[in-house]
Amino acid sequence: MTQRARGGAVFGLCALRGEKCRSEPRGLQWMSLLLGRTVPLSFAHRVTACRPSPVSGPAPLRAALIKLRAIPTVTHSTVRRHNPTAMPERRPFVRLPTDVYPVNYGLCLKPDLIDFTFEGKLEALVEVTQATNQIVMNCADIDIITASFSPEGGDEINATGFNYQNEDEKVTLSFPSALQKGSGALKIDFVGELNDKMKGFYRSKYTAPAGEVRYAAVTQFEATDARRAFPCWDEPAIKATFDITLIVPKDRVALSNMNVIDRKPHPEDENLVEVRFATTPVMSTYLVAFVIGEYDFVESQSSDGVTVRVYTPVGKAEQGKFALEVATKTLPFYKDYFSVPYPLPKIDLIAIADFAAGAMENWGLVTYRETALLIDPKNSCSSSRQWVALVVGHELAHQWFGNLVTMEWWTHLWLNEGFASWIEYLCVDHCFPEYDIWTQFVSADYTRALDLDALDSSHPIEVNVGHPSEVDEIFDAISYSKGASVIRMLHNYIGDEDFRKGMNAYLLKFQNKNASTEDLWDCLEQASGKPIAAVMSSWTKQMGFPIIVVDQEQQGDDRVLKISQKKFCASGPHDGEDCPSWMVPISICTSEDPKCSKLKVLLDRPETSVTLSSVGPDQWVKINPGTVGFYRIQYSSSMLESLLPGVRDLSLQPVDRLGLQNDLFSLSRAGMISTVEVLKLMEAFVNEPNYTVWSDLSCNLGVLSSLLSHTDFHEDIQEFIRDLFTPIGTELGWDSKPGEGHLDALLRGLVLGKLGKAGHKPTLEEARRRFKEHVEGKQVLPADLRSPVYLTVLKHGDSNTLDTMMKLHKQADMQEEKNRIERVLGAISAPDLIQKVLTFALSEDVRPQDTVSVIGGVAGSSKQGRKAAWKFVKDNWEELYNRYQGGFLISRLIKLTVDGFAVDKMAAEVKSFFESHPAPAAERTVQQCCENILLNAAWLKRDADDIQQYLLRRRAPPV
Repeated sequence: MTQRARGGAVFGLCALRGEKCRSEPRGLQWMSLLLGRTVPLSFAHRVTACRPSPVSGPAPLRAALIKLRAIPTVTHSTVRRHNPTAMPERRPFVRLPTDVYPVNYGLCLKPDLIDFTFEGKLEALVEVTQATNQIVMNCADIDIITASFSPEGGDEINATGFNYQNEDEKVTLSFPSALQKGSGALKIDFVGELNDKMKGFYRSKYTAPAGEVRYAAVTQFEATDARRAFPCWDEPAIKATFDITLIVPKDRVALSNMNVIDRKPHPEDENLVEVRFATTPVMSTYLVAFVIGEYDFVESQSSDGVTVRVYTPVGKAEQGKFALEVATKTLPFYKDYFSVPYPLPKIDLIAIADFAAGAMENWGLVTYRETALLIDPKNSCSSSRQWVALVVGHELAHQWFGNLVTMEWWTHLWLNEGFASWIEYLCVDHCFPEYDIWTQFVSADYTRALDLDALDSSHPIEVNVGHPSEVDEIFDAISYSKGASVIRMLHNYIGDEDFRKGMNAYLLKFQNKNASTEDLWDCLEQASGKPIAAVMSSWTKQMGFPIIVVDQEQQGDDRVLKISQKKFCASGPHDGEDCPSWMVPISICTSEDPKCSKLKVLLDRPETSVTLSSVGPDQWVKINPGTVGFYRIQYSSSMLESLLPGVRDLSLQPVDRLGLQNDLFSLSRAGMISTVEVLKLMEAFVNEPNYTVWSDLSCNLGVLSSLLSHTDFHEDIQEFIRDLFTPIGTELGWDSKPGEGHLDALLRGLVLGKLGKAGHKPTLEEARRRFKEHVEGKQVLPADLRSPVYLTVLKHGDSNTLDTMMKLHKQADMQEEKNRIERVLGAISAPDLIQKVLTFALSEDVRPQDTVSVIGGVAGSSKQGRKAAWKFVKDNWEELYNRYQGGFLISRLIKLTVDGFAVDKMAAEVKSFFESHPAPAAERTVQQCCENILLNAAWLKRDADDIQQYLLRRRAPPV
């Protein structure tokens, strides 16, 4: 599942470092925070905790459907009556009993796309391992009509009662006599609702080419929502095969994990057809999928013979061609990399209109947001193409790593997501080497993970997960981005050849089974002969990371380095007792060869000394070339001074120029150096040519700009930004030149957006001119310029500007363009217009999953916007919470809205609000936001005066 922040955005690739970079709506960057996953548990439980149902005979179907719809939801006022102040406790949780398990699910579903209900029949081949008179399964928001068990060769036994344990999303089927050990068939007839919560089996609204509003029926089951579509053993380790049949309108497309093997008229209704799919491999329930709707498709075959289709909205098949190209290149790449073929005959990639996650790796039927799959050759920008390539690479990696071999329990989720988040970059680098994607990884994932993991409210990569309601909290930058970063470090430590050997052994040993983190370490250890488990457990089982402190001494022709480690915290280094330590792979290079490690050591103690032979006094020494090791570095002043010329003359490679600046920025926020020192370093980047380095600088300046919006010298930092970005803006100009490529387009959009937002007059004037011509149809803006132009004219615009943007939004036929506009609307400055944008966020004109980006855009644009957005969220909390059912989008909304405050009392206000309005899946997010607010406040108190004096001295005429 694609969840972590989106990289490669027009206005900066910082991917909202731990989401604290939200001060800056960077065009397509806003999508990044919102491409998450749907959430398992909601407050929309039925009120009765245990409801016996007599099942002496089949209940009338219509009565059951009426009863299902009449079930009330639990509101927050209900919750507060029981517990008015405390945050929710961790719930006790017991996994499903093992006395009965499925071997095969025979599943038939008949959705009603008018009444938004569905009927289902389950006939599961099960194995009873010990005699029992009950079967416990997962079941949520489903009404069972009848249930029976037929032992192999025996008589059918009807269930005598169903007890729904709604808090645990389980049902217990009771039988009048013991079910004996052996095989049997469990039959269940049931009904459910096609909900509008973007999870389980749900409805997705779209507009037909003629303008008619229609609905598709689609699925999203990860982590624990297959139980909303059919009663099942909804745990990743309980694998089975599936035979799926869908009864659907004859004019609709019906898709599932496997290929269609039969399609025939439904005997009871000539307008319906029965579509039967081939038997799946052994797989987990969260990977099952089905889609019923209207779609066009483009098709190709990969070089290894797999049929690949990309399904698009009707009339937009052309927009599926880029993803098709990526997918057909990617499947053979993974087959070669893993030395294991893709095991299914086909793979479908499909764009879903209403979709909470970025994408979901259902085996053989991968579902996507439209903006993560569709590319219009004329109207899609470069960052969208890059994003689609990364997401396709991520989800197809899961077909092996996650689907073929699956984590044993959600504790090991990071194995799925961290690995896919790493190898998607390897794949894109293979397909599109011109993207320089590994440098972008450092800004999009690596630094983002460092920022979040420096908080006291972080968590280890491996988290013991019990109740499903806890699963959602770990679909975050730690599981994805830190997971990817430590795998990148591990890959570098082992070497590619041994890494691939270990991966192949792991996939072959555990194919069609489940595995834990330790299983992967064992295979990699055997392949490499290195102490993988010992090294990696220090990175996955404890939260945080070290800061490596380095000093040097010249001894003749040799350089002696003293290297030590201690835990890095966002509030400063850990100085207490019981300081954790890590086994840290450390590489060292010199100015003689900045890209090649002169020495590699494994730091397995608090401190050590190493000697570099034949390193003269005039050479600089750099720790962590390639910025691969997951740690911050604090150099002695002499070492840092010697590295600065490498920034100016570009002899340091781009990824290390980026890493050096980012480390210093982080040290300044932690109070270990003055922010003024970082501003001085930033001025050394005035000749910087690299897009990703500029992107990271832009992000950090956005954080600083947001912080200083709480002062009366905010305009001075805008002047600093204008001075820094003007030379590169002048050099790039507005129009692309012959021979330019992907990264030039990204850089131009980034720089013009930065200058426009900061009020650079020539940029503002040109943006207004081009916007006017675009609106009048005289000269359509190139896709790569739309976000910076839209942002600039809105930031310095009035009600007419906003009205024009709203019209463009309404007219836009492509979701990418709608999202592009939605993410920058919040840049408008006038208080009454800010309110208009916030109201628009909850309107029918904005898809449910995109509301968060509109509100986040308001919060990230100004101090006034932040206050207005927070008030709006509080005033509309009930609607927002119920809309997202307490899911991951609520976490995103909270983070985007409050993370930029910098006053102590706001942390208390946020904490108090969520104590009385509990959001269990966002509990850790609330803690992290409160911590960030306090850190911002401390930073402002500590450095504001020095920053102001420095900015004033810059403006003073030379004497």
